[in-house]
Amino acid sequence: MSGHSKWHSIKHKKGAIDAKRGKLFTSLIKELTIAARIGGGNPGGNPRLRTAVAAAKAASMPKDTIERAIKRGTGEIEGAEIIELTYEGYGPGGVAIFVEASSDNRNRTAGEIRSLFSKNGGNMAEPGAVAYMFTKRGVITLEGADEDRVMETALEAGALDVQSDGSTVTVLTEPMAMEDVREALGKAGLSATAAEIQNLPSTTVKVEGKEAASLMKLLSALEDHDDVDRVSANFEMSDELMEQLSA
Repeated sequence: MSGHSKWHSIKHKKGAIDAKRGKLFTSLIKELTIAARIGGGNPGGNPRLRTAVAAAKAASMPKDTIERAIKRGTGEIEGAEIIELTYEGYGPGGVAIFVEASSDNRNRTAGEIRSLFSKNGGNMAEPGAVAYMFTKRGVITLEGADEDRVMETALEAGALDVQSDGSTVTVLTEPMAMEDVREALGKAGLSATAAEIQNLPSTTVKVEGKEAASLMKLLSALEDHDDVDRVSANFEMSDELMEQLSA
């Protein structure tokens, strides 16, 4: 797996310990609302909503909070319209960065994201500048699972690929198929430690030293922004350095 995916793994583990509950819930509520607005309020016929509901339940979000978010999306409850936004740019070392956000104020969010880039050694780019470097995939992670069992179950359920580094097995899917594959794994007794949509890079840029430290600072600042849902970057660095900078 690339450094990009490793970084997301580290962020996930760290987030399970020290992420602010309010930030997590805000992001999940926005995704529930958007998914319901786009594909309807029935999770059975809306794969994106089904994935969002599963993520909300995994975070112990109350049932009534989930239902209210869905009803806001379908228009049954009034509320500010949440729109999906993307931003593209470059970080230290020429690393391509693709940011996905959701907000009720396009101008405010754009200004704040631009400021984060400029204050942390990066710069915004025009739409389309880096998006083509990434492919959206569902990424399911299983720790300590039997690779052969995972591969057989996942591929039969429609997964695209299964990779392993010896201790972690990673399953790649089409975004809309991720929840179906995760459910199939669960029925087979294979519990995922994480399941999320990621933008995987087609190529990577190696970063080291001060550039690596500056890059991680920029990526963390972007991920911590309340309106940001996902940050993707096409970098790679040694596991030792990444663990050190993510501590």
